[in-house]
Amino acid sequence: MKILEKITLIIYSNIMLILSVILCLLVFGWLDIELVGDIVEQIILGDTTGKIVVGLSVIFILLSIKCIFFDSTSKEQIKERQGVLLENESGKLMISKETIENLVNSVALNFESAQDVTTRVELDKENNVKVFVNLIVSQEAVIKDLSANLQAKIKEKIKIATDLEVKEVNITVKKVAPKSENE
Repeated sequence: MKILEKITLIIYSNIMLILSVILCLLVFGWLDIELVGDIVEQIILGDTTGKIVVGLSVIFILLSIKCIFFDSTSKEQIKERQGVLLENESGKLMISKETIENLVNSVALNFESAQDVTTRVELDKENNVKVFVNLIVSQEAVIKDLSANLQAKIKEKIKIATDLEVKEVNITVKKVAPKSENE
């Protein structure tokens, strides 16, 4: 339905542009009002063109009412952006993005070399999960091993906890933390 709304908006915009140009030309006296009246009269009173104009007018009225009074984003689309809605014979379960982000943070913070973690989760319409992790690691960290282990653990933990498949775990190491004076 989004395509239909976009096409309607384009057509309306073009009609408004043409009407505005015609009105400006009439106001400035560069276009004869009788000429415009004769053209409009021929379009409206013609057998074929009159029927076409009425048909298009009805279609535009219905589309206008739909666009004004009915929101194009459904409740399902809104829920989809906030999390994953799972259904079974007993009912529904909403797993929020925040829940998945908290799972990822808890997994990452179990690694000694991970100092600070921020996470962002993206969900698509097929409930595919993409995880983006930003890390600050300690100086002792072997970044390649840490990231491989972290990716595997995150996928495993999310699969066990939510039964969702993680398509990607993207890790960005923001910086290496300096050694603290206590060590």
